[in-house]
Amino acid sequence: MSLGELCDLLERHGRPDLTTAIDGVRICKADQTVSPGASMSGTVLALVAQGTKRLALGDHVYEYGAGQYLIASVDLPVTGQFIDADPGRPALGFAMTLEPAVIAELLLQTGPEQVPQSRSSARPGIAVSDATEELLDAIVRLLRLLDHPRDRGALAPLIKREILWRLLTGEQGDAVRQLGLADSSLHHITRAVRWIRENYARQFRIEEVAQLSGMSVSAFHRNFQVVTGMTPIQFQKHIRLQTARLILANRPSDVTGVGHAVGYDSPSQFSREYRRLFGEPPSRDAVRMRDEAGAAVAALP
Repeated sequence: MSLGELCDLLERHGRPDLTTAIDGVRICKADQTVSPGASMSGTVLALVAQGTKRLALGDHVYEYGAGQYLIASVDLPVTGQFIDADPGRPALGFAMTLEPAVIAELLLQTGPEQVPQSRSSARPGIAVSDATEELLDAIVRLLRLLDHPRDRGALAPLIKREILWRLLTGEQGDAVRQLGLADSSLHHITRAVRWIRENYARQFRIEEVAQLSGMSVSAFHRNFQVVTGMTPIQFQKHIRLQTARLILANRPSDVTGVGHAVGYDSPSQFSREYRRLFGEPPSRDAVRMRDEAGAAVAALP
């Protein structure tokens, strides 16, 4: 019952820019299967109501369908697509940003006997589970508020907290709980992820980032790979290449300059690694992105 109403709400309220009138809530409606797109995951709950979503993180591929949800507890470079969408049956998805401060507050307000204690070791930054009826019901009630503007300000924060509670006490509760704990392994790795993202174009030593994270080199390296599915150097490479792709959309004729701007001294290495990640060399990919953007503009009414 909840899944059917959820599909109706998502289809009615889906916008091209994914936004909704509820802060931190997005709706995805895809009428066709398109090529995988690269982005940062954010810290998010993402639930599929109709269709199937495929998400790749490094060498790991996650696939989840109707009634399943994905938790991203770290902002990670991912590549994703809906794989079975068409105009007659669009893929429909719900997403809600997970805010560490709100999770921390919720943990403080509940006793330790009500919330299972987190494991001390790190866990993967992305995980998939089946949604419970209670979680689906809370999401539906949150989306109903899109039809009731007067009620949104008072009720949306309460229902979002309920959704967080369902996650905290559910199968992926450990990952969500660690988001709200300042001394968790996840928090230390998140600090390193943020630093690498902000300094992606420069060379760094593992010892340097481990110290910034407050961990020994061995513990940092081990936990970083568990959470992100990549080594720190591989993670930096993904950030560099995704950034390069964004720049190339505006500077398609300056492949060498773009490669240098994101930290590559060798144009051939940049082209080789870009093609390995995105399936074609940067010059060809830039032309394709420009042509697709032009076609999209031409199709606007």
